[in-house]
Amino acid sequence: MKVNDDQGICYPQPRTLAQRIAIASDFTTRFHYRIPLAVDAMDNRADALYAGWPERIYVVDERGRVAYKGKTGPFGFHPEELEAWLSRRFPPVSASPRRNSIPAGGV
Repeated sequence: MKVNDDQGICYPQPRTLAQRIAIASDFTTRFHYRIPLAVDAMDNRADALYAGWPERIYVVDERGRVAYKGKTGPFGFHPEELEAWLSRRFPPVSASPRRNSIPAGGV
């Protein structure tokens, strides 16, 4: 895509795992991406199992299980669905008023 060329984020097709890792490392550094990023092996097994191309959102829970699986993009890619799912899964904690431990009449 032209926008990728304009931003200098086009890479030759990687032929080795080291090249894939270098591209992923460049992405995380350039865009300050702090979420752990997995790189598929050269046999593309993760892609075959999870159909992550061209884009897809998964959430892996604390037990290492897929807890949320979005639809494939670009037409099924809706990050707002993930946002709604996360809001239901992790409702906001309401602020509770602080209670004073000293009785109203004093000590």
